[in-house]
Amino acid sequence: MIQRPLRIGTRGSPMALAQTGMVRDKIVAANPGLETELVVVNTVADRILDRPLSEIGGKGLFTKELEQALFADVVDVAVHSMKDVETWLPDGLVIACILERDDPRDAFLSAQADGFAGLAPGARVGTSSLRRAAQVLMRRPDLRIVPMRGNANTRMRKLREGTCEATLLALCGLERLGMADMARSVLSVDEMLPAVAQGALGIECREADSNVRALLAPLRSSTASAELDAERGLLAELDGSCRTPIAALARIDGEVLTLDGLLFLPDGSSHWAVHRSGAVSDAARIGQDAGAELKRAAGDTYAKHLQ
Repeated sequence: MIQRPLRIGTRGSPMALAQTGMVRDKIVAANPGLETELVVVNTVADRILDRPLSEIGGKGLFTKELEQALFADVVDVAVHSMKDVETWLPDGLVIACILERDDPRDAFLSAQADGFAGLAPGARVGTSSLRRAAQVLMRRPDLRIVPMRGNANTRMRKLREGTCEATLLALCGLERLGMADMARSVLSVDEMLPAVAQGALGIECREADSNVRALLAPLRSSTASAELDAERGLLAELDGSCRTPIAALARIDGEVLTLDGLLFLPDGSSHWAVHRSGAVSDAARIGQDAGAELKRAAGDTYAKHLQ
């Protein structure tokens, strides 16, 4: 037990504050009497909202300043949406805990249709996610993608203003904000395979901080941890970043883990799929093997995209 309040680092967005509050409550429930302090850290990704992440440095912009705060001993832990965490962590830091995973599916938001099939030819879909854009265009190449970032309220305002006819958000984010009723429908994973680690929250800390790691241990979900080992193993094998449209979802039934992965060209004109299953204890290897299979299948086409 540490002798001072546990300093919990978080971004300042409504979503980040909501999910960090949830995590703080879980930490305190697991460690009665522990005092905590929320430390808001402003990130580049929160300051620049008018450009896609792929143009300003990638999803690591959600975590970089929080990791700097960990190194500077300004915070003891940082709470992340794991889909925003880069494939490789800086030396000296570790994701000490993956919490029980929430629903990983995507939500469809529109004032005009219940899903993609109901959109008129040429309708605009607002998203800055290459993964979502590629899957939209793969199924409806007639639709137009328009860049859109921002929170749920911002996107609904843009829908009302006519910026686009539909947009997409992670269902878990809407649920954490108490705004799930904004979704016109929830997309099946067959229609929109989620981002790697979507729905999962992770807590990062200094690797050597054994006291803090002990506080977090009761919150760890072995199921979610294994799922993310597989999904992030696939991502690592593909050198994945926000510049690469990749989707993956692992699911566990008993002692068996299944993993579905997709790799796309950004315009949705080509895609490659993989399905693997095996023992939960082999989660990381299953992911790595699946990523290697996708890389072989895509071959030179994918390699040229990375250049």
